[in-house]
Amino acid sequence: MELLQLQYFIAVARLEHMTEAALTLHVTQSSLSKTIQRLEEDLGVPLFDRTGRKLRLNESGSRFLPRAEKALFELEQGRQELRDLSSLEPDTLELAVTTASTLPNILREFRKKLPAVHFHVQMLSMQEMITLLRRGEVDFCLSSPPVWGEDMECQIVCTDPIYVAVPAGHRLAGRQSLSLIELKDEWFAGVRKGYGIRDLVDSVCQSAGFTPQYVYEGDEPARLVALVEAGIGLAFIPGTAKNAQDNIVLIPVEDQGLVREIALLWHKSRYISQAGRIFRDVVIEYFNGNNEE
Repeated sequence: MELLQLQYFIAVARLEHMTEAALTLHVTQSSLSKTIQRLEEDLGVPLFDRTGRKLRLNESGSRFLPRAEKALFELEQGRQELRDLSSLEPDTLELAVTTASTLPNILREFRKKLPAVHFHVQMLSMQEMITLLRRGEVDFCLSSPPVWGEDMECQIVCTDPIYVAVPAGHRLAGRQSLSLIELKDEWFAGVRKGYGIRDLVDSVCQSAGFTPQYVYEGDEPARLVALVEAGIGLAFIPGTAKNAQDNIVLIPVEDQGLVREIALLWHKSRYISQAGRIFRDVVIEYFNGNNEE
């Protein structure tokens, strides 16, 4: 059994399509197909049910997939550990977030300490983020809400109140606070379902007696402020996203429960490089400093 066979098998298993997997791996379809066939011959069982170019994992394939992923995961951890010890090349930190409002400040502080280290950030839904974390494809996640699991470390770093953002000239702009039920006839701009803050807001509003009406649903939380300023809709904005330059008014909500927790997540079995340990310290120090203000 070869590592290449395992890599190709995992790619095909995730995409369940030979052509798409070949494009992703940058190999010919015939080469990919032959490699998968050799793996099945080595194992003595077929791993897929085939219908043309479409493949679906059978029971044997479903049982073998997590073993193959674990084997490659452990080898990658070994490679990263040796690279860290030899310091032959700068680290690249892979980050996934469901909440990005604090990230620019965190990355700025981190870059002051390690300017040569690169980072790659993905803004993802909760399910997408957890999938990548469990596969070992990201080093850390900033998640709201927190997620606990046997294979994950979860450290809550911030408790963040959520405000209602209204345009400066809105009829509610002069209020010191308001009840959620007062917003039942308003239109909102928000992120799409699957993001932690959206799911939290919808749940709390439903408990208050209404379902928010969305005129905009997207993947870019930073865009919400501009939509509120333009009068397109109201928005629920966390306290960590406040900016004094925004031409909006943030109003506290009287109802209990409209508070989010931000957590730092990492895989228990993933090797944490020196750069990763420094990044983790920066995140914790950043939120500790903000909480003391």
